[in-house]
Amino acid sequence: MKSFKYILFLLLIAVIGTSIYVAIQPNTFEVSRTRTIQAPASVIYNNVIDFKNWKDWSSWVEANPEMKLIYPEQTSGINSSYSWEDDSGQGSITTLETLPNATINQEMQIADFPASKINWVFNPNKDGSTNVTWSIYGSDLPFGFKAYTAFTGSMEEQLGPHYERSLEKLDSIVLASMEVYSIKINGITSYAGEHFLYNSTTCEISEFEDKMQDMFNQIMSYTKEHNISMSGAPFVNYSQWDEVNNTAEFSCCVPITEELTPKNSNILIGNIEPFRALKTTLKGDYRNLKEAWETALKYIPDTGLEFAEDGPMLEVYITNPDNNPNPADWITEIYIAIKEDPVNAF
Repeated sequence: MKSFKYILFLLLIAVIGTSIYVAIQPNTFEVSRTRTIQAPASVIYNNVIDFKNWKDWSSWVEANPEMKLIYPEQTSGINSSYSWEDDSGQGSITTLETLPNATINQEMQIADFPASKINWVFNPNKDGSTNVTWSIYGSDLPFGFKAYTAFTGSMEEQLGPHYERSLEKLDSIVLASMEVYSIKINGITSYAGEHFLYNSTTCEISEFEDKMQDMFNQIMSYTKEHNISMSGAPFVNYSQWDEVNNTAEFSCCVPITEELTPKNSNILIGNIEPFRALKTTLKGDYRNLKEAWETALKYIPDTGLEFAEDGPMLEVYITNPDNNPNPADWITEIYIAIKEDPVNAF
């Protein structure tokens, strides 16, 4: 009998000790992870803001592919949400506030526990990369919650590895989305004539990108200074591209609404007469332009067409990268002058 009472006493001491241990655990928690992703903040933000994308990079889904994901009608933006069910219970996340391309504030509800606050911060760097910080905060934690974490591991231990893995997957998925591109031979078309402002140069191929950017900046500054309206997308007209001698000869051109005569400037006025052309469209990063040109140049002799001697070879930049930060969305049209069809020429 005394032994039984002694055992009960020990159990009581253990229960009291455990209760005290649980009770003195922190009433709050915070877990935060940061990863630098080599992508514009807006591209990453656009992925994270839509809950339908989360399944692609969530480490919880990776660990439990059978998890049931439930999407309401709205999955993106303020008041959007999604929920899930698995063997451990149910949960949901709702987006409460956003500052486009900068921050997202959300609330996560797990069973009957107090809601936790989730915060995303997208901090752009000068080199074009973005520091992505994903944080979760909990407060007023009930005894049951503290008991659970006291014996299964802290929230830092439980959530930290998941956040790290999810950000790693988000990194890979965002970068892959920026690499997507397509090249389409649109066929034969008639390129309309137009007036344009231009400047020209000859340089080494390795200098081409820097030269082109500087030349377009000069023209755009000129149009603003003289209140000249553009009538179309800017383009480059290639006169020569000689990889053997590492030489590029080209003009940077900006279409304008009316003919004028520039004065005291290296900006000139030009005109292209309408011409028959093979049109090719690249959707994707400019790094794929070489392949697009090679595809178009090969198509012409392969299909019995002939290049027009000294005809225009245009690269038209339909999309402004400043307004479309994801390179996968950039559209460039290539026009290569070809000889008139003798049967249908007029």
